[in-house]
Amino acid sequence: MNRPTLPVLITGGAGYIGSHTCKALAAAGYYPVSLDNLTLGHRWAVKWGPLIEADLLDADMVERTIREHRIQAVIHFAGSAYVGDSMRDPAAYYRNNVLTTLKLLDVMRATGVRDIVFSSSCSVYGDPSHVPIDETHPTAPLSPYGQSKLDGENMLRWYGMAYGLRWMALRYFNAAGADAAGDTGEDHDPETRIVPRAIMAALGTGPQLQVFGTDFPTPDGTAIRDYIHVSDLAAAHVSALAALGSGTPSQVLNLGTGRGYSVREVLQAVGTAVGREVPHANAPRRAGDPAEVVADARRAAAVLGWSPRESDLATIVATAARWHARHTAPRTV
Repeated sequence: MNRPTLPVLITGGAGYIGSHTCKALAAAGYYPVSLDNLTLGHRWAVKWGPLIEADLLDADMVERTIREHRIQAVIHFAGSAYVGDSMRDPAAYYRNNVLTTLKLLDVMRATGVRDIVFSSSCSVYGDPSHVPIDETHPTAPLSPYGQSKLDGENMLRWYGMAYGLRWMALRYFNAAGADAAGDTGEDHDPETRIVPRAIMAALGTGPQLQVFGTDFPTPDGTAIRDYIHVSDLAAAHVSALAALGSGTPSQVLNLGTGRGYSVREVLQAVGTAVGREVPHANAPRRAGDPAEVVADARRAAAVLGWSPRESDLATIVATAARWHARHTAPRTV
C-alpha cells in the first residue's frame, strides 16, 4: 500500500484533540505520524498512523522522526492545558509549552519543514472586554497557561518573519464531545471539563458536580461558554493545513460557534442525554472566571471555508455520553 503524499507530524497525537485530528487527516488522505510521550495521551488512541513514543525535549529523536518519515508539515498539540495547575507550577508550563515549542521550531528549521498548525487557546484573551470575541480583541492572559500559548504564537510570528515559517494559530474555545463512531474520545485524569464531569456525575462514575457561581449577570446566573465539538476542531486543523499548503497567509483564527450555553443549560442537556439528573451543588465563583466567553469565528469561516457542523449542545453531549457510558466503569465506593 502506497503512503499518501503528505506525511504530517502530530505532536500530542495520542491525546484528546490530537487523536480526533489524526482520524480526520487520514480520512483526507494525509499520513499522520503521532509523536507523544504518553504522559497524558493514550496508546490506544493512535489508530490512523504510527506512534513515536518520545518527548519533544529530545530534539535528536524529533529530528530523526521527521527525516525518517519525510514529514512535510506539523500540527502541534503537545503540552499542558490546566489553568489551575499552571498557577501552582508555572515552571512546568514554560517547560512543557514554551521550551518544547522552541525546540520543535528549531528542528523544523534544521529539517526544512516550513508549515505548522499550532494549538492555541481563547485563554490568551483573559477577561473579555466584549463578546463575541474576535481576533482583534486585546490579549491579556490571566494564567501561565494562557501566557504560554501567547508566547507560542509570538514565536511563530517571529520565526515566520525571520526564517520563512508558515503558520496558523487556532484559538480554541471549549472543546467537548467525542467521535460519533466511538473510535476515540475524552479520557483525562483528573477530568476538569464540565461536559465529561457532568456526564460522569450522572452515570455515577464521578463525584457530584460543583457549579461555581450562580450570581453571574447572565439569564440564569451561571457562566456562559462557547462549546465546540472536537470533530469540528479536527476538521478545522485539516482545513488550516491545506490552506497553508495553498499559500494562505499565516495568521491567528478563533474556533468557536458564536453561541454560548450556560452551566445550567449544560446540566439540562446532560440529564436529557443520560436519562437522569446530574447531581450537583452550588459553590462560590472561582477567582477570574468571566461571566461570558463566546467566539466570533467569522474569520475562520472566511479564510478556511470552515464552519462547525456538530457543535449544537445536544450533539456534543450525546456523543460524549455514549463515549463515557462505554468506556468508564462505575465507581465501587
